[in-house]
Amino acid sequence: MSFHLSEYLPILLMFIVAAGFAVGNILLSQLVGQRKRTRTKLMPYECGKDPVGSARERFSVKFYLIAMIFILFDIEVIFLVPWAVVYKRFAGLGSDVRLFIYAEMMVFIFLLFVGYIYVVKKGAFDWGARARREAEAEALALSDLEARQAERKKRTAA
Repeated sequence: MSFHLSEYLPILLMFIVAAGFAVGNILLSQLVGQRKRTRTKLMPYECGKDPVGSARERFSVKFYLIAMIFILFDIEVIFLVPWAVVYKRFAGLGSDVRLFIYAEMMVFIFLLFVGYIYVVKKGAFDWGARARREAEAEALALSDLEARQAERKKRTAA
């Protein structure tokens, strides 16, 4: 078996074309694009929200709850891929083993479903007007608490 560097030429060519495309588009937009610098265009983009107020603004606990629930269900779904690989490998051993592995996964999915129903019943996914008002009130209470603690620190330092 011999090594020929020329066999890797198509891969190198692909990288050159991709880099050329990226650099070409950036240069083309700089040369041809409009240069109207308005206040709105110069503002930082904050996911559709106007970046006003303090950068230290408190977020509702519901925001973090949704993030944790997403990570939890995402990680649990990732377990389905190794199970599918093992299930495929053990499928030839017999129907008893196959049935046992299948039943284990159905119990796992049932527990996921029960957890999902629990989260829905608790209202974690409810972002209606009432939930928004509660989240805003919670954030306001947290900022008031933080302001009072800062005031206490100033008094004790003085």
